[in-house]
Amino acid sequence: MKYQGKIEQWNDDKGFGFVQPNGGGERLFVHIKAFKKRNRRPQNGDLIVYQGARDKQGRGQAVDISFASDHKRQATKQPGQARTIGTITVTIGCLFIAVAIVLGRLPLWFIPLYLVLSLVAFIAYGRDKAKAKNNQWRTPESTLHLFALLGGWPGAFMAQNKFRHKSKKGSFLFGYWFCVLVNLAAVAWLCGSEGQIWLSKLNAL
Repeated sequence: MKYQGKIEQWNDDKGFGFVQPNGGGERLFVHIKAFKKRNRRPQNGDLIVYQGARDKQGRGQAVDISFASDHKRQATKQPGQARTIGTITVTIGCLFIAVAIVLGRLPLWFIPLYLVLSLVAFIAYGRDKAKAKNNQWRTPESTLHLFALLGGWPGAFMAQNKFRHKSKKGSFLFGYWFCVLVNLAAVAWLCGSEGQIWLSKLNAL
């Protein structure tokens, strides 16, 4: 667990001091070597983010330390980068499907299919977010993934960013992007010779 506190009694010559946790608690030993990355030397009064640990003698010490300002910048930078990459990927996927429809490799009914599934996925995310706030019975993650797998992944991506729901959970995002890739791989197969034969038979029904 990460904690935040203020550096006290910093001895710059020896490279150590102490941190007083915000809100009170045990004061921990701080060594300059415990900082992950730093562009300057610590000073008294600096706010830091850290994890608590014990040395061999059982004394409390701060480890995995970063300046609070750097930690905040990194925390906001990473989600922004992830959203940008995700937006580019979703846009490319949608353009791929649109071009395939224009070229006649996919039937026109793919348009309402993806629109409806995206709307269903968007609503499902919104309802699950509301349920999470009210401590109600949640929508299974497998159900949300199923919507993405069937073609609702554009709407699911929009919902993740709109509602800030499931947008930071690594295991869920891995499953989501796996479903996106599987769906696009299936679309690519349909655009091939074997897929065209299968679509012809389907349209003949």
